Amino acid sequence: MLKVLKFGGSSLADAEQFRKVKAIVEAEPERRYVIASAPGKRFFEDEKVTDLLLRCHALNKDRNPFDDTFQRISDRFHGIIRDLGLKLSIEDELETVKKAIANGVSVDYVASRGEYFNSMILADFLGIPFLDAEECIFFTADGKLDSKKTNTVIENRLAMMPRAVIPGFYGVLPGGEIKTFSRGGSDITGSIVAEAVDADLYENWTDVNGMLMADPRIIDDPAPIDIITYRELRELSYMGATVLHEDAVFPVRRSGIPINIRNTNDPADKGTMIVPHTDEKSEDRVVTGIAGKTGFTAIYIEKDMMNSELGYGRRVLETLERRGISFEHLPSGIDTVTVVVHTSALEGKLDAVVADLKRNVRPDTIRVYDNLALLAVVGRSMVSSPGVAARVFATLARENINIRMIDQGSSELNIIVGIADKDRIPALKALYKEFAPKK
Repeated sequence: MLKVLKFGGSSLADAEQFRKVKAIVEAEPERRYVIASAPGKRFFEDEKVTDLLLRCHALNKDRNPFDDTFQRISDRFHGIIRDLGLKLSIEDELETVKKAIANGVSVDYVASRGEYFNSMILADFLGIPFLDAEECIFFTADGKLDSKKTNTVIENRLAMMPRAVIPGFYGVLPGGEIKTFSRGGSDITGSIVAEAVDADLYENWTDVNGMLMADPRIIDDPAPIDIITYRELRELSYMGATVLHEDAVFPVRRSGIPINIRNTNDPADKGTMIVPHTDEKSEDRVVTGIAGKTGFTAIYIEKDMMNSELGYGRRVLETLERRGISFEHLPSGIDTVTVVVHTSALEGKLDAVVADLKRNVRPDTIRVYDNLALLAVVGRSMVSSPGVAARVFATLARENINIRMIDQGSSELNIIVGIADKDRIPALKALYKEFAPKK
């Protein structure tokens, strides 16, 4: 049995959290490779180290002094080292980073240093080797992960290292420049390492007891999810369930490696298991999770005999492509098609896009609906449970919430509805009440 562990920023925010991490790592000899994030918040008003680093970069870019902000970063790391009783010195490395910021180094390099220093400290505290991510995580020249090279190098390096701590969140471009994933990308690093070493389990340690059926900021005490498939997770992550970075699924999914979401502050809790597939079903839970997010625009196109006009849908999408816009959903009828896109992608382009569509596809009618929210009702048991869609629509009708769009995939894994932004929270509360397991 071989396990790869990733610890988030809240799990490594201070010395006390480091001690919890050490106890977890040393509790099982199978826990051999550890991915570390930058220090997160210690309390509500606190700031994440990565945010402080980015502020330093922004201040310097605007030709403002950043010494005070950088001193706060230095104090955080020195405080952890001191409180853990370590003899590790990072003074030279900190000075190197400070000079690099002053000389206008890339924002990706600056953002990555929180993971770099935290991993050095954790490796020293655990007494196991430190492997810098820039030695084993590689991107192509266009900024995409070079999976083949990365997997080969990690496999070869770790074959000679029975244990290691690796910084999350970043890697290196062909020219040697640091490149980061999007925020939360340490999840991706952990998944990449798990695939490369063919791990039996990828443990993702955070500050919650696994995944919940709905957003706890909206729903009081939502039910936990004991087991969920990769496909269900992907749907919920896309809709805003943020326990795990949505792109972290793909490397382990390819290899069929399960993910276990665990709580660093409650290690006895079994958390949530994310698996390739499962036959496990709950009699009282048809729906695995409910999520939703705002910020969408729907472009509704109608034309008589659209279905018999060869290439019509292709021309619609090509029109958007030429403006650099990708679609999120594409519900359609015989004579209609609705293209749902992120509102931000249309900023400054909407009038031009509409004009392009009128010219290229000559619709009878074209309408734009903005301020749209999308809600997803997700569950592997839905396919064998008649009446789920009817319950969704009836629930929203009782709340006097108008549905502007409906999209259900052929897999019947999810039902997605588009509603007004202002109705998102009432809709989520009503749907959770309808589908929550009975206590």
